[in-house]
Amino acid sequence: MTTSHYIAGRWVEGQGSDCISVNDPALGQPFAELMAASAAQVDQAVAAARVALPAWKATSASERAGYLRGFAEQLGQRREALISLQMRNNGKPRHEAEIDLDDAIATFNYYAELAEQLPSKNREVPLAAPGFTARTRLEPVGVVGLIVPWNFPLVTSAWKLAPALAAGCTVVLKPSEVTPLVEQAYGQIADSLGLPAGVLNIVNGKAETGAALGNHTGLDKLSFTGSNSVGSQVMRSASAQCRPVTLELGGKSAIVVFDDCDVDQAVDWIVAGITWNAGQMCSATSRLLVHDGIADALLPRLQAALENLRVGNPLTEEVDMGPLTSQAQWLKVASYFATAREEGLQCLAGGRALDRDGWFVSPTLYTDVPKDSRLWNEEIFGPVLCARRFATEAQAIAETNDSRFGLVATVCSADLARAERVADALEVGHVWINSVQAVFVETSWGGTKGSGIGRELGPWGLSAYQSVKHVTRCLG
Repeated sequence: MTTSHYIAGRWVEGQGSDCISVNDPALGQPFAELMAASAAQVDQAVAAARVALPAWKATSASERAGYLRGFAEQLGQRREALISLQMRNNGKPRHEAEIDLDDAIATFNYYAELAEQLPSKNREVPLAAPGFTARTRLEPVGVVGLIVPWNFPLVTSAWKLAPALAAGCTVVLKPSEVTPLVEQAYGQIADSLGLPAGVLNIVNGKAETGAALGNHTGLDKLSFTGSNSVGSQVMRSASAQCRPVTLELGGKSAIVVFDDCDVDQAVDWIVAGITWNAGQMCSATSRLLVHDGIADALLPRLQAALENLRVGNPLTEEVDMGPLTSQAQWLKVASYFATAREEGLQCLAGGRALDRDGWFVSPTLYTDVPKDSRLWNEEIFGPVLCARRFATEAQAIAETNDSRFGLVATVCSADLARAERVADALEVGHVWINSVQAVFVETSWGGTKGSGIGRELGPWGLSAYQSVKHVTRCLG
């Protein structure tokens, strides 16, 4: 049994009713267990964050930046252990786990730099009216709850934790019950750095623990990344308390391939967009819109590329794609394979769960998928790609935008003027042109429509944890 709750600067055992099994998805077997935090322990964590808030927000920006750089440095010192844990608990291939860790390190370093710039953001405001002066103060929102998902643990928590601490907030972090162990590194680092008790608190648990945190009246803000179904519950709770939220939710993103593309290069971009992290990404480009002029050449090569991917256990094999992270997700993806058969979809590759130990599925391609298909419209969260053909640029834009989601998109074209024009017309939060999904900490992350509220990363990520105050003084 693992002790995994970090409250008020101390590691404590869970007192909740749920026992959490931590699984190796490549084997389909548990390798650790922990007891969930109780509602009372969530109360304790929020109370500890509240007690720590006045002193933490009074620390200098340079001092907070020093702590953030300490997190970055010590993540690097734990590099091999964290990579191995990501591979074992998430099923990520090594190269993906390495990128995740590098992203987390870059995030802490970036927000350390922004923290050092905070004093210059508090400045005088020119007024047209005589006899008054005004100045702006950027202050921390306060005590924030951070609820993060299982598909990118360590990374998503860094995206929230680093800017929150940089702004001067204190936090209660709830990792996913599917991947609860890797975020323990943040508590261990906090101990090592001497981070004041209560500034960072970590509570693990299932839905009961998440609800206790999400509904807690002691929070000043909640930031949630996860499914739309849970996100709507978070939003209802926030509305009842008139509390600000950041929601990073689902996606059903498109990759648009024009007929002037190099076919092999386009295949590489398509495969990366649907099979990275076994397709378990809100940003997975799971809708392929391919121009009539290139479709007959591209689809057979795409079929071959998907069929030739090495799928296996990243701890024992050199693989391109690992298993799905949980049995629940494996069953969900398998149910979509059954739906595809019921709908009579044309399957060019995959379309089945693999008959082996662990939670593996085949990289899958369906073609000529109708626009009313469930697989075209619903987020599957697995390596399942649906393709349709288009004839004109206007049709490609319209079909890309015809979704209740609006997270990301990719545009592939040798005509850069056209690619830029299409990118500007898409109703999403981030567009890649002729690229894999490279995410940089300096750029924003978030979407439109049903893909969420607010932005993470970049200066927008820091602003999400800041409150704007103006002080106006009469000179008379």
